[in-house]
Amino acid sequence: MASVLVVEDDQFVRSALIRHLTDASHTVRSVGTALEALREVAHFRFDVVILDLGLPDLDGSEALKMLRGITDVPVIIATARDDETEIVRLLNDGADDYLTKPFSVEHLSARMAAVLRRSRGSGSGSGEAAPRPVLQVGGLTVDPLRRQAELDGARLDLTRREFDLLAFLAGRPGVVVPRKELLAEVWQQSYGDDQTIDVHLSWLRRKLGETAARPRYLHTLRGVGVKLEPPL
Repeated sequence: MASVLVVEDDQFVRSALIRHLTDASHTVRSVGTALEALREVAHFRFDVVILDLGLPDLDGSEALKMLRGITDVPVIIATARDDETEIVRLLNDGADDYLTKPFSVEHLSARMAAVLRRSRGSGSGSGEAAPRPVLQVGGLTVDPLRRQAELDGARLDLTRREFDLLAFLAGRPGVVVPRKELLAEVWQQSYGDDQTIDVHLSWLRRKLGETAARPRYLHTLRGVGVKLEPPL
């Protein structure tokens, strides 16, 4: 069971989401504007936010930026927009996932479950697991416990998903990781679109000061997978 905030101004869609989530034993609060969403997040603890982009008072993309200024709660974007450039921007601004309307309740449930697994998996947990060591790959340092990464001594400003991807690859330096494995381990999904991986790799490369054409740490083997290794 999770505590969910639904941010949706269409009353029909909003009611359907509330009904589905409540039937699935989640605790649901809902609002119809971005400002109401910000107030809710400031006063209540949520496990996940489902955020519509077409809000009456403020575009959802701006609301996302404001949410990220006060909380790291996982956010799933629900949108009728399917423009690749906007999707890239939303992911870079801190969205954890996105769904293109119309979508089925089963699809929403699967995406929510994956986001919640990732979110809860990155927390402190029960304390039974041994602390994970700091990972060093060339000039790249990744600290999974503190969720911090540095390149040549400079702190990297990474989103949660970018960090998860980098840490997973850094834990297997020089190993080519298939995309299917990345989806399963980093995104907790048994299926998905390669675009999701490509978007995060693109932004991660920018922050590492490299490009796909001139890689330093991140190397893509077309049709095979991705590997992280120190530059020669």
